[in-house]
Amino acid sequence: MSIYQHFRPEEREFVTKVQEWRDDAENMYSPKLTDFLDPREQKIVQSIIGRRTSVNAEFFGGTENCERARALIYPDYFNPVHDDFQISLWEIEYPRKFITLEHRQVLGSLMSIGLRREKFGDILLEGGRVQFFAAKEVSAYINQTLAAIGRTSISLKELPLTDAIQVKENWLELQTTVSSLRLDAILAAVYNMSRQKVQNIIKHGVVKVNWKIVENPAFECGEGDILSVRGHGRAKVIALEGKTKKDKWRIIAGKQQ
Repeated sequence: MSIYQHFRPEEREFVTKVQEWRDDAENMYSPKLTDFLDPREQKIVQSIIGRRTSVNAEFFGGTENCERARALIYPDYFNPVHDDFQISLWEIEYPRKFITLEHRQVLGSLMSIGLRREKFGDILLEGGRVQFFAAKEVSAYINQTLAAIGRTSISLKELPLTDAIQVKENWLELQTTVSSLRLDAILAAVYNMSRQKVQNIIKHGVVKVNWKIVENPAFECGEGDILSVRGHGRAKVIALEGKTKKDKWRIIAGKQQ
């Protein structure tokens, strides 16, 4: 039985990569540190690494409850600490009295300096303060290169991880049953809408799964998926708990409040 049948076709390349990481940690008997992974990718790592007893995986994104995190895949002798995840915390200094920075502006500027999204972790905003996590191996380059957010000149200040803004996201957790794991079925249950209304919303291109627009109502969701609907906030698939006697899926979902 192929391991790939448990994942989406577009995830095949990442699944192969995770198997290579696992095998390297096992055969070379040394830890492997990944880039920042989104929640779905973290679930895939957990699923694959969980099949071996000699290799473990831990996740850390710079502070507790980070959405994006680096994975450390390591042999059983190794005891990881936060320093092993090689994460830097940067605060953006800018004229707060005159300018308001948004998440999308910060992310766009970070991406414009030529680094992949995987080199950045969560972006934190609170009361005008703006911080972001980055992989330590690219931090010097970021400090030298990032001089503006949009048209606003900025400077960067590196801080210890303990100074990270503590952003508290409120998620309403709910248990429900759905007829299938289709995107329209899950969104209808989470947002208490009709399937027909949800299908129309999806087809209008305002629904994202793991930050990518999905216009197919039949898209099959999985554990760890982050869903967003413009105007309705975000949701996530926390766990799949098997099927009922009537062949419906029992799921645990989270809805951002």
